[in-house]
Amino acid sequence: NEILEKYHDPFTLRWEGVIGNTHAPSQAEWEQLLTNCSAFVFYGMERFLSHMLLNRLVAMNIPKCHLMILLDLVQSKQSYQRLMNSDTHKSGPLIALERPTETAILLSLTGVRAIVANQWYTTLQENAERLEILSENLLRIGKTTGQTVNILQK
Repeated sequence: NEILEKYHDPFTLRWEGVIGNTHAPSQAEWEQLLTNCSAFVFYGMERFLSHMLLNRLVAMNIPKCHLMILLDLVQSKQSYQRLMNSDTHKSGPLIALERPTETAILLSLTGVRAIVANQWYTTLQENAERLEILSENLLRIGKTTGQTVNILQK
């Protein structure tokens, strides 16, 4: 909410999605948000692809999505338990497809043009700092995605 208020003009007026922990998005909500976006931000717990059906994602066509930012790979006791319960119903190869590199490959194959994602587990605080840096540089300053990623790497 702080990011939305801080970068209110002119970008966030057209943003839509699920904010907070009011409910977990359904598969239909995920698909609707992904197919109608030019940029997509995921700021959440565990692996991004653990939240949606992988077979539905790979069948999607998302060419309008120019940038996907995945600030995931954060764990809590509750999120880890949810993930373990979910993973018991998945095969090893399917779980492997949810790893960061494989996720980027799958998203690229669906048409996403640029992906900024964590490579390993992190904390909520570190992801909050990354989101602030991304928002500041992409939205307020107007730097390119590449320039912004270089700032994040430093």
